[in-house]
Amino acid sequence: MPKGMGKVVAQNKKANHDFSIEETYEAGIVLQGTEIKSIRNGRANLKDSYARIDNGEVFLHNMHVSPYEQGNRYNHDPLRTRKLLMHKKEIAKLVGATKEEGYALVPLKMYLKNGYAKVLIGLGKGKKKYDKREDLKKKEAKRDIERAFRERQKDY
Repeated sequence: MPKGMGKVVAQNKKANHDFSIEETYEAGIVLQGTEIKSIRNGRANLKDSYARIDNGEVFLHNMHVSPYEQGNRYNHDPLRTRKLLMHKKEIAKLVGATKEEGYALVPLKMYLKNGYAKVLIGLGKGKKKYDKREDLKKKEAKRDIERAFRERQKDY
């Protein structure tokens, strides 16, 4: 997690369910006109979005930013491809990592930091069905233990 993460605007909750995240990177995002106003109002969605590297540049696909209400003709296409801003060394490292089978770049969170919109990108390896079931079992067991512990504390 980057230090000083500001207000979280959008979060991809399904990412941790579908991928095991190994590394995270902070990236700036290139926006047009009224997009930042919509994002500040919390009108962004990372649900089905993914990142891809093309010609040494990182692009974010399928991120939905709702049109700004007062934007009239200056509004943008809600699902357009947006460029992410990262250092060349980070991009080179990601190119090597994503060449391996099963690895993908997944946007985890979008947040505002010092007035700028940032995206937290995770390098994740896709989980198999049995991995997902295993995680659910662990989560349930942990919840049961905590519940039993709380019950025991009430008795004392």
